[in-house]
Amino acid sequence: MAITPQWKDELRARITLSTLVMRSVKLTRAGREWKGCCPFHDEKTPSFYVNDQKQFYHCFGCGAHGDAISWMVDQQGLQFMDAVKELAASAGMEVPAPDPAMARRAEARASLIDVTDAAQAFYVASLAAPGGRVAREYLERRGFSAAVCREFGFGWAPDDRQAIPKALSQFGEDMLEGAGMRAANDQGERYDRFRGRVMLPIQDARGRVIAFGGRILDKRDGVAKYLNSPDTELFDKGRTLYNLHRAAPAARQSGRVVVVEGYMDVIALANAGIADAVAPLGTALTEMQLELLWRMVDAPVLCFDGDAAGQRAAMRAIARALPLLAPMRSLNIVRLPAGLDPDDLIKAQGKAAMERLLASPANLIDTLWEFERDAQPLATPEAKAGLKARLMAHVETIADPEIKGLYRRELSDRFSAFAYPPRPPRPAFQPGQRQPWRGGSPPPPPGLSESARVQLSGMMAGGQRQGLLTAVIAGLTRFPQEINRHAEALSSLARLDREAASLIESLFELAETLDSRGLSAICSAQGHPAPPADIRYAFLDEGNDPGAACEELAEAVSLLVERPALEAALAATISRFDSDPEGSFAEQNRLRTQLTAVEERLKAFGRRKASQSATDDNAA
Repeated sequence: MAITPQWKDELRARITLSTLVMRSVKLTRAGREWKGCCPFHDEKTPSFYVNDQKQFYHCFGCGAHGDAISWMVDQQGLQFMDAVKELAASAGMEVPAPDPAMARRAEARASLIDVTDAAQAFYVASLAAPGGRVAREYLERRGFSAAVCREFGFGWAPDDRQAIPKALSQFGEDMLEGAGMRAANDQGERYDRFRGRVMLPIQDARGRVIAFGGRILDKRDGVAKYLNSPDTELFDKGRTLYNLHRAAPAARQSGRVVVVEGYMDVIALANAGIADAVAPLGTALTEMQLELLWRMVDAPVLCFDGDAAGQRAAMRAIARALPLLAPMRSLNIVRLPAGLDPDDLIKAQGKAAMERLLASPANLIDTLWEFERDAQPLATPEAKAGLKARLMAHVETIADPEIKGLYRRELSDRFSAFAYPPRPPRPAFQPGQRQPWRGGSPPPPPGLSESARVQLSGMMAGGQRQGLLTAVIAGLTRFPQEINRHAEALSSLARLDREAASLIESLFELAETLDSRGLSAICSAQGHPAPPADIRYAFLDEGNDPGAACEELAEAVSLLVERPALEAALAATISRFDSDPEGSFAEQNRLRTQLTAVEERLKAFGRRKASQSATDDNAA
């Protein structure tokens, strides 16, 4: 029998929600409701209300909303079925078993919990016994206080292959092996999985011992430093976060959860008074672990070593997170100084140094950009193109369409600023000033010709763009090898600018017949677009250096494409003002700032070309 909506309604009816909430939140009567400070965000004025008649809670500050079951899941950190079972037990209801097989598995799990509880008691007693002296000395050297050792349940596994069956004789071999306490070799000999190790219990969200982790005291060849229980009916390492049952309540107070690399890092932070830390268990963060973290906070803080291994771990976590990103759901990343783990940093610089790092983490997109930018040298156009390809490959994994579009725009902007930085404008020509001359006799002092003055006035008035487009097309017919380089940008321009579309499409249609060795750049009966008669650009000048001309051509393409793209983005942002006024307003400001910058670049480009044209006219 499955859990039906009717059964859940009966469960809610038997639970007084305000009584449940008041176990952890102070509430006061407010008419027919109860009110208090919200446990899901930091506030001083109560905005959290509980309504027993309607059987829900609601926060007018952060929007938290739910019933008794969601309270146990979101505030207590339980899995759905665990929350249902706990509420049903308090309400005197039987939880319907989904089917007989599931019921048998639940019974087996309950029996295995007895095994792990007994094993934990044995390990704790072994630590306190004379045989645990070396382990106690190790914990003292690590600086772990007695209170922290008790809280985290440190124990000791004697270096004895048969210690567990002797101590837990009430359980058969099958149960001991089913709980992950015993293993067998190829010869069928059974032995204790954990021997000669400092032991830590691994607990579920309810604080029940479901597995163990053990650390050796001295480095030994061929022996793993850390050893965790295998996956069992109780324990799935990909769905478990170490210390979750302690960190979840602390995270509700701090508004933060810190993810470190291992459980000893968690305990080092707790020893220093930082209680909101968890760790995966010997694997990279999984999708399920990320979901557990996002239930607690919008942006968990991932804390990694600053070395290359830490960088790779951060990128693995980011790659797992990208497909799962959603509005108000992201990651923050802290990189420790190279060679230091949290324990080392705290011992060397104190808790304040760790808190400073946690208070100013990098966000996900900054970390992604910096990692890929620094992944390899970017000295060639091909390497730069590889950077863009890697960034866009990450973007394509994002499932949420809005976030994908924003990431694509932001990373494209960063790439353009990096790969095509604006060149410093050349000094404007002043009458009577001599221009630098590379060879031969310097020309006489030039004056501004009438045609150049008209051209400059047109550019300054903003009418230069259509002439620039025509010049770019003509430049590409002169340098046909550059068409592939700019094909994506020009295609984007054609989609956004109908006036430019026909010219760009004609260029692409003729691209296969381009031959830069011929007298005409396009060898076809249709001919090719003529250069504009009234505008001069270096990439149209036969005497100019081809490399410099191609770079100037690239700058011109960038200027052509950026403005209509920004205008389209601005129009889309304005259209959603009614549904998201605050976000739309902020995005409009950002886009208008970028548009102003593009306009200034376009004007500077035009002034520079007009100045060069004037110089050439006077030289002639």
